[in-house]
Amino acid sequence: MGIYLDNAATTAQKPAVVAEAVMEILQGEYGNPSRGAHGYSLAGFRVAEAARNKIKDLFKADQRYEVAFTNNATVALNEVLKGLIHPGDHVITTDWEHNSVLRPLYQLEAQGVSFDVVTSEAGTGRLNYEQFAEKIRPETKAVICNHASNVTGNRLELEWVKDFCEKHQLYLIIDASQTAGVVPIDLTDGKIAAVCFTGHKSLYGPQGTGGVCLLKELPIEPVITGGDGMQSFSKVQPKELPTLLEAGTLNIPGLAGLAAGIQWLQEQKKEMKLGDYFYQELQKIAGVTIYGDFTNSRVDVFSINIKDAESAVVSDLLWEEYQIATRPGYHCAPLMHEALGTADRGTVRLSLSSFTTKTELDQVLAALKNLASR
Repeated sequence: MGIYLDNAATTAQKPAVVAEAVMEILQGEYGNPSRGAHGYSLAGFRVAEAARNKIKDLFKADQRYEVAFTNNATVALNEVLKGLIHPGDHVITTDWEHNSVLRPLYQLEAQGVSFDVVTSEAGTGRLNYEQFAEKIRPETKAVICNHASNVTGNRLELEWVKDFCEKHQLYLIIDASQTAGVVPIDLTDGKIAAVCFTGHKSLYGPQGTGGVCLLKELPIEPVITGGDGMQSFSKVQPKELPTLLEAGTLNIPGLAGLAAGIQWLQEQKKEMKLGDYFYQELQKIAGVTIYGDFTNSRVDVFSINIKDAESAVVSDLLWEEYQIATRPGYHCAPLMHEALGTADRGTVRLSLSSFTTKTELDQVLAALKNLASR
């Protein structure tokens, strides 16, 4: 169909084993997990547990952690924030955040929660880490951070933030939407309270999969309640994880695909990243502005503008004339664009995946050079 560079939104190109795993469930005989002791239910339960164990292995989560599945990172972030943060509490966050974090915080603010935002440097989007200490209050309960910006590709200095939270006895919640499967996340030190992830990006799973890997001791209340298959006469959701956060029927076909995507990812041989090459060549195109911090570790997400053109116009031309799929606009991260000075027109985002080739990037670079010369 074309060249796909909108992987920060979703990886449209999946390994064949993902589709095969989904079809095996749909064509097989799999029932609802934990809804019976018969073979159909047990088969569904085994699929869910296999996916759960894949996530634990990916994040090196020990017995202190449990995985609860949702249908994306947005739901996971809502469940953690709204289940953990209460009126009177204070939260520290950053201007990197997606609306999946900001909008729940705005809702909580209306209920009596307060929060402060650590800002970024103009142009580079690098966080002003010294502000974390400036924002802390006696009622501060948690820090919620994007592990990597979905606009600039900048990566959080996670070890620094972990140590800060440990020092001040704060819960650390990480939005790993852009990093799960790309950047190693190691929970063996127990300093992260919750990692919210989505399956449909760099884990190469189907849309409608995601969840949270969280400390079992986290004092969280369920946002969504309903069927659990075990304690039908109880008026409240069972307190045990993962049941506490998994009301209703799990997406067994999706979880089978997610497990297959993670397995495929873990079997891949590491190759030279194309992101560095792409950035070096982008810099050579006159009229292209590149946003982000390229002096530190990052993910392969690039935001650009061409001269004074609207990002939507550039993105449309890339698709209509060259069949190159990109994402224009604000990427659901308004504070990041205010920091970058792009609130008036957004940016054109180009994001790579394991399926992106150098040949494709050379075609993209040629197209951008052509547009910039007009």
